[in-house]
Amino acid sequence: MIEHQYKKILIARPIEPLGRDIGYLPGDLQEKLFSWMQPVRDNMDFLISKAQSGYERGAHEDTWGVKHGERKSRRGGRKEGGGNPLRIPSVDELTRLDKLSLEAITYMRGRSIPDQFILIDEVQNLTPHEVKTIVTRVGEGSKIILAGDPYQIDSPYLDFSSNGLVVTSERFKGQRIFGSVYLERSERSELSNLAAQLL
Repeated sequence: MIEHQYKKILIARPIEPLGRDIGYLPGDLQEKLFSWMQPVRDNMDFLISKAQSGYERGAHEDTWGVKHGERKSRRGGRKEGGGNPLRIPSVDELTRLDKLSLEAITYMRGRSIPDQFILIDEVQNLTPHEVKTIVTRVGEGSKIILAGDPYQIDSPYLDFSSNGLVVTSERFKGQRIFGSVYLERSERSELSNLAAQLL
């Protein structure tokens, strides 16, 4: 496994409101983006929490080969104390350390983005031209993930077959550097999955 393959994680999503917009938001750029990026923050916090609790649970159950309250030295020996050696930084810490960047798609035009892990969320709300603009920003050493659900389009100008996610997936089929993953069910909750089917 290659460590530190990417310099940072960049996560971006379109500014497409669900329902009526609340209008002008006061504050600087980061303050304006905070609400739009809250779904990303929620998911990052959830993943970090799960990873942390999974490690702690494993440490208690000795699945890592280290009893609770002990930690391994680099040579494989055991050291007393030290508690849990794994501490995953929070979203705010990762942002301060410039390891994580949450951005609006609006500000990606004209950039070149090398050596980064790029996640574009809610791509079903983008046009094919907007997706082209984003993908052509990807520099050497970067990986881009386009995520979205074509059944949850909020833009009145797009449909299942004309949105940027579906069009891009179709056009890239068969390319050596492209892959596609389809998730068949909702991972949020049983209620979320049921609502998607019934409503």
